[in-house]
Amino acid sequence: MKKRDYSYTQNRELSWLKFDDRVLKEAKDNTVPLLERLNFISIFTSNLDEFYMVRCGSLFDLTLIDEDDWDNKTGWSPQEQLDAIFKATKPLYEERDLIFDEIAKDLRKYGIVKHNFNELNSKFRQYATQYFYENVAPLLSPQIIDSYHPFPHMANKKLYIYCILERGASKKKNSKEYIGLIPIPYSLPDYVKFPDTNEFILMEDLIYAFAEGIFTNYRVKYRTVAAVTRNADINLQDTPIDEDEDYRHFMKNILKKRKRLSPIRLEFYKSNDSTYTKYLRKELGLHKNQVFLTQSPINLDFIHDFIKELPGDVTDDLTFLEFTPQRTSQIDPNKSLFKQLDKKDILLFYPYQTMDHFLDFLKEAANDPEVLSIKITLYRVARTSRVIKYLIEALDNDKEVTVLIELRARFDEKNNIHYAELLEEAGCQILYGFVDYKVHSKICTVTKKHNGTIKQYTQIGTGNYNEKTARLYVDYCYLTSNQEIGDDATEFFKNLALANLQGHYNKFLVAPTSLRSGIMNLIDKEIAKAKNNQPAEILMKMNSFTDRRIIDKIAKASKAGVTVKMIIRGICCIIPGLKDKTDNIEIRGIVGRYLEHSRVYAFGVGEDRILYISSADMMTRNTAKRVEIACPIEDKAIKARILEDLDIMLKDDIKGRRINSDGDYECIQQARHINSQEFFQQRAIDEMKDVKVKKDNPNFLNSIVDKIKSIFN
Repeated sequence: MKKRDYSYTQNRELSWLKFDDRVLKEAKDNTVPLLERLNFISIFTSNLDEFYMVRCGSLFDLTLIDEDDWDNKTGWSPQEQLDAIFKATKPLYEERDLIFDEIAKDLRKYGIVKHNFNELNSKFRQYATQYFYENVAPLLSPQIIDSYHPFPHMANKKLYIYCILERGASKKKNSKEYIGLIPIPYSLPDYVKFPDTNEFILMEDLIYAFAEGIFTNYRVKYRTVAAVTRNADINLQDTPIDEDEDYRHFMKNILKKRKRLSPIRLEFYKSNDSTYTKYLRKELGLHKNQVFLTQSPINLDFIHDFIKELPGDVTDDLTFLEFTPQRTSQIDPNKSLFKQLDKKDILLFYPYQTMDHFLDFLKEAANDPEVLSIKITLYRVARTSRVIKYLIEALDNDKEVTVLIELRARFDEKNNIHYAELLEEAGCQILYGFVDYKVHSKICTVTKKHNGTIKQYTQIGTGNYNEKTARLYVDYCYLTSNQEIGDDATEFFKNLALANLQGHYNKFLVAPTSLRSGIMNLIDKEIAKAKNNQPAEILMKMNSFTDRRIIDKIAKASKAGVTVKMIIRGICCIIPGLKDKTDNIEIRGIVGRYLEHSRVYAFGVGEDRILYISSADMMTRNTAKRVEIACPIEDKAIKARILEDLDIMLKDDIKGRRINSDGDYECIQQARHINSQEFFQQRAIDEMKDVKVKKDNPNFLNSIVDKIKSIFN
């Protein structure tokens, strides 16, 4: 094993758990509306579910095939990492239970009540009983496990009522015990709401209450609610595709395989008496440290739909004030977007500004007789997608449409397969990328012929072409008619079609070939400046930071005296503030109403500063194992706007946290009291108000930048 300095790095998995704990802390924040706090618990839970399915699943695989695959941040083996994860997870369950109970008590004051069956009044009990026998009981398929009925497959994250049953004489020596399982069908609703109220009972609590009536001729000695989490991290490199097999058919079979992968976690809701549950744990092949007890529901996905069902007079004071993504003052809706792009570049900032502008760009391209072709990469799209609609519209209008659709976008594979089939049937040229590399780039390019001249219009994004997440994720969307960028876009799509990873680009940094090396070269330039006593600065915003080579390079920059400021939402494997190692590094993270998702990399100070936006985090999976793009922003006004945005984020002392020299999050003590996400919301609203007065001012964007600067001076 290569000798490494582990003094300034921490394990990525434990760092991620610290981030998810930050999400859970939002549920504890009394300044957050009550139902939004409940929603943060749901987000925390779904995050943790995916973490166990993917990251723990991947580590579990390594324990079977390569126990010597050591973590390069700590030197731990895969099993040591898993043991540390299981230990760190236990307190999170306890913290979630306390917060959920506190919120549930507060919601009762507003008539929003989650009931257990035994606390129902006679009216609700009668309704629940009738509902059970009429709507639930006919759909149940209870199972007895004995010598004639072997232990069944327990589906991933499916809820089961697990029972110890007794049959025969009541005296223990003459009775016989059996295992009973009641799978809760997916076809049943998650909860039953009582008429004319905002009170409800969860389906698992209802079925749990009627276990005696389900297992007739048995006495229920013990019962609980159980769910198993399975490894969902399928290594496609270990599942080679047959030369004659259709790729979509191959991916459909992979999805079926995922449902039966190895168990990685067992959860119990209500109780876990090891005397009675040991059988289940052993059948699943799990150790005690992989078993978790929760007093809050295992599945909290119902919360989003439940909140939507509540009447407005209830939710008004219990949810965030409604915000509608604004149109931008940069775009005149009455003029051709292409003609506007001929004159200037345009930057959109989701979710503060609407994705409708990009959809207008696609729609205009689909119907403009001068447009020859549209090319786009799709990683995650909405279930009902206007992006797909306009691509099909372009095909109907005889445009050449090329779509790289990544079928391996985890948990979106089924949706992507559906759209790949739909687009291909409409006449689209479909690309599927590379065998060993996911295509995660966010790029769209439109080719137009006007007066005999070919021109490219290119869009680069930090986030997906997804109308739903564009209202929830903080991302940049950059539109330009810059010909050099257009040429790179054309070259990029040509290389995708030819399965060529070694393409040359004049402007783009492209993973897996030039992104990491390009970023490291830019860091080296800042190191050289610092050594020559020149101002040197690195400013980065990303979701996660795990790439060991770039971590070491950033640490080297810190030692050289380069000022390093980072805004990292999730995993952060470098520990800042360590004397003589990382003491010039400051790291902030923001968790708020919206998911921080944009990636920005800036090097230098003043007029010479170089700035890129990207689809890539500084993670090995992005820099070395995916096809990613980083695009330079050279337009002065747009560059200034992005840098101002980052400055505002760095000043966030309400939703922002600082990572300290222990690798933990701590509150930021400042006098400003700035919530950056609320600031950006209000700025988007104010700009659209101002544009009515200043719409003819060509220096409008610059004036807004000056206005923001004045706020902080």
